[in-house]
Amino acid sequence: QVQLVESGGGLVQPGGSLRLSCAASGNIFSINAMGWYRQAPGKQRELVAAITSGASTYYAGFVKGRFTISRDNAKNTVHLQMNSLKPEDTAVYYCAASRIALTHGYEYWGQGTQVTVSS
Repeated sequence: QVQLVESGGGLVQPGGSLRLSCAASGNIFSINAMGWYRQAPGKQRELVAAITSGASTYYAGFVKGRFTISRDNAKNTVHLQMNSLKPEDTAVYYCAASRIALTHGYEYWGQGTQVTVSS
């Protein structure tokens, strides 16, 4: 089993920045990739960004150039730096871990952290 704990959400004005963090514990050696998903009210959960243990990355088109995912393997932590935030980025953001691949097979989930972009 893998446990994931997110932190860093909150309220920010449009154009502002937030940094999300996710700490992993448990059977972390089984993890191949870690990612951030988000789910807005009435919408499906979608993959935002992901990173493998070898530092290969994936970004959804709607965040390219604005968000950066990074991974500290020594601390078992993944960060999502979010810049130039837009109201449409408002959602609950979930940290997730996959034993399989960069963009699928996510079976471990954190509890989620709310990000609200509003003036």
